[in-house]
Amino acid sequence: MIPGPYLLYLGHSADPIGIKTSRGLATFRPDDCVGEFRYDDCPLTLGLKRLTIAEGASAGARTLVLGIANSGGTMGADLIADAVAALEAGMNVAAGLHQRLRDVPRLAALARERGLTLFDVRDPPADLVVGTGYPRAGRRLLTVGTDCSVGKMYATLALTTALRARGIAADFHATGQTGILIAGGGIPVDAVVADFISGAIERLAPARDDDGWDVIEGQGSLFHPSFAGVSTGLLHGAQAEAIVLCHEPGRAHMRGLPGRALPELTECLAMNLQVARLTSPGVRAIGVCLNTSALDAAAARALCERTEDMLGLPCTDPIAFGVESIIDALYAPHA
Repeated sequence: MIPGPYLLYLGHSADPIGIKTSRGLATFRPDDCVGEFRYDDCPLTLGLKRLTIAEGASAGARTLVLGIANSGGTMGADLIADAVAALEAGMNVAAGLHQRLRDVPRLAALARERGLTLFDVRDPPADLVVGTGYPRAGRRLLTVGTDCSVGKMYATLALTTALRARGIAADFHATGQTGILIAGGGIPVDAVVADFISGAIERLAPARDDDGWDVIEGQGSLFHPSFAGVSTGLLHGAQAEAIVLCHEPGRAHMRGLPGRALPELTECLAMNLQVARLTSPGVRAIGVCLNTSALDAAAARALCERTEDMLGLPCTDPIAFGVESIIDALYAPHA
């Protein structure tokens, strides 16, 4: 576990999606966050108190969380300088980037000198094995998406919470840096060598016999040329009984790929079910979660209703309207 409380890093970020890790912690672990650190040219905020690194340390922050993401997951000179400042102020530093904190000599030396810790969240276990796809006991639900960063983690957490509220055993299984920081554990599947992705998910959600649910956070999209391999491995390793499709309406193009349109929901759902059937022949879709944060409530509800009519599945915004209709569908009789 990474020592809290946290100071959440925004830095110079101008991309709302790029700060999703800091935002996720602010949303799901607000009591562990003392404030946010950002520069004057950063137009974004988490709604937390703005603090300098020194003020964050004085306020009791034990770890600076570099909760940002960029293409390739690298650290620029400014990010490294801010991590140095945090260490000099007596804070640990955590990051979920592909470039490891420990591989930056200046940071590694300073952390040793100060008796502090660098937490590289995107570290998969070293002893993973390849998946088999053999049937295993247990009930598993996987979220899938039309693109990256469309709300799969939010939906997965909401579904887990709703199941527990009904007295049903349910465990959230994180597969990305934000979810791992929120849950305190998981496997960063996009850092796993390709041959071991499905095996990693078989390990993350092993067989169980209590009739409870393993609710697995999806990653990427089968339709994103950069990340479809990760999504495929997740579908095969999850061996899900049920999938929930996640989508952000109005997105102009695939994340990071201008000019490449998102798939239609019907096409995306059909492809995910087809790929999932390799290891789970009886898989079924039970609902759709939309991120309608850019719409007013009336427009959001109308869009959910139209999507329900189009797909014949319950559709909701998990944050705005909850996921009860999807949980109902999960337990509804089916052919």
